[in-house]
Amino acid sequence: MVIKICGITNVEDALVAAEAGAQAVGFVFYPGSPRYVRPETAATIARALPGHIWKVGVFVNESREEIEAVVRAVSLDVVQVHGECGWPKGVRIWRAVAVGPGFDPEALDPTGVEAFLLDAPSSGAWGGTGTPCDWTAAARVRHRVVLAGGLGPDNVQEAIRVVQPWGVDASSRLELSPGKKDPDKVRAFVRAALATR
Repeated sequence: MVIKICGITNVEDALVAAEAGAQAVGFVFYPGSPRYVRPETAATIARALPGHIWKVGVFVNESREEIEAVVRAVSLDVVQVHGECGWPKGVRIWRAVAVGPGFDPEALDPTGVEAFLLDAPSSGAWGGTGTPCDWTAAARVRHRVVLAGGLGPDNVQEAIRVVQPWGVDASSRLELSPGKKDPDKVRAFVRAALATR
């Protein structure tokens, strides 16, 4: 089970996630997000992490050239793409997909994609809304799934039971305020997710 803590903006939160047992941390490079982090800051945080922690960059409607520049600057392991992004070469891709009305798992094209990150639909936002997606629909996806959307310590075990994802991703429900994690919630989330293995 891959456990990703997203919306990391500082070294302290990144280290809490790593020490709790998360396998990945997410950096949001979308300026419209309250969890936006500059590439230079993300690079500093990334250097403080143990080498086995995956560094995931979250991009929205970004060009391939811009993504590749950030991948190099931060030493990203995974690129999570939302909207119309150019896909960089030489890095793993997680494709974000909104699971809402009309969602068709058969329409997902896995070519070049390590996993589909399934999240709740929202108008004007790209993740981090705290709203769960439709787990029953998500469970119908036949490819590798990272389940996101409104996950927290109280519901991650049920989400894993229903969807059987490859990974889980949490952000807003683990925060004291946007961009600042609650260490106790991070630890509780990771414990709960690991307990379902």
